[in-house]
Amino acid sequence: MPKTPRVDFGAASIERLPDVMRRIGPARVFLVTDAGLLRAGLVDRVRGLLHADGLETATYDAVEPNPTTQTLDGGADRARAFGESTVVALGGGSVLDTAKGVALLGANAGLGGDLTAEVARAGWPIVAIPTTAGSGAETNGFGVIEDTSARCKVYVGHDSVRPRHVILDPEVTLGLPPRATAATGMDALVHGIESLASRRSTPVSAAYAAQAIGLVSGNLRRAVADGTDLVARSKMLLGAHLAGLALTRSGLGLVHGIAHALTNHTGAVHGIALSAVVDEVMTRTVAAAGEAYVAAGTAMGVGGGVEAVVAAVRELADDVGARGPLRKLGVDETMLPSIAEGALADAVTVNHPRAFGADEVVALLAERL
Repeated sequence: MPKTPRVDFGAASIERLPDVMRRIGPARVFLVTDAGLLRAGLVDRVRGLLHADGLETATYDAVEPNPTTQTLDGGADRARAFGESTVVALGGGSVLDTAKGVALLGANAGLGGDLTAEVARAGWPIVAIPTTAGSGAETNGFGVIEDTSARCKVYVGHDSVRPRHVILDPEVTLGLPPRATAATGMDALVHGIESLASRRSTPVSAAYAAQAIGLVSGNLRRAVADGTDLVARSKMLLGAHLAGLALTRSGLGLVHGIAHALTNHTGAVHGIALSAVVDEVMTRTVAAAGEAYVAAGTAMGVGGGVEAVVAAVRELADDVGARGPLRKLGVDETMLPSIAEGALADAVTVNHPRAFGADEVVALLAERL
């Protein structure tokens, strides 16, 4: 399997899906998606393309925002009942993450709920069709799932379920509501910033990250203001993909650790949770990551030093309506120690360029209440 997926990029590239399926096999498709895309008619469009090419399909459309281990188990049960297939993931990051688990558990029935066990068989092949410009989940073989019993995020996946092929069609993102566009776009921007600052940053990840930051920061306002702007949507989708390639190599950091913990406690939308704290984390990390933040500013077209870069990130989040106080996300003072504990325990936080103590994270969160 290639280390990076093959990619089709451009308007109407979804029409090439039957050709992709003929190359990959097997000639049955298990489609993982969500109810919103089913109502919007996009699922029927994809099924129509597949059926016209003689491919048998089954659909699992129960994926919700912040999918849970129960959602994953339900999809895996349905997939095994259908039989060995190519998994087509049509949706945003939640769908893509769930599809990876479905592909892995579909091929390894005995794995059950142990998402960290070594697998006996490679997962089923995946074709990814992202419908939002944000997560970059199509670039790697791992996903983030909520364990509701433990109230924490768990990581599921394996290199074998890295998508074999990715279709980046900006037309399928047209009309995404402004708030969802803003939230997913800020996710992509933070991916780029945290990748640049990560302890594991490399020249290759930094190159991807810088290009991603430039594309996202230069087009997010346009995409939010006009959901039909195909040029802005195209650049956002490409930027999010490049940010995914960056984070796959570099890892992320404390901003994502905090956002995961916030979502566990309140169900907050991931990109909105990121936007609530990214500037506070950056401000407290300047001494360790000033050079990386200046590079992010250069990509954004911002001069004037690190403080100006932090201000530009904050202003962008404000302009697109993604940033607000934590109280609006359902946070109160009593939650802060637990959120801080969860953030510091999250696997992504180890990549942050400097260590934070629990008291410092609590103080940071208190500033944003």
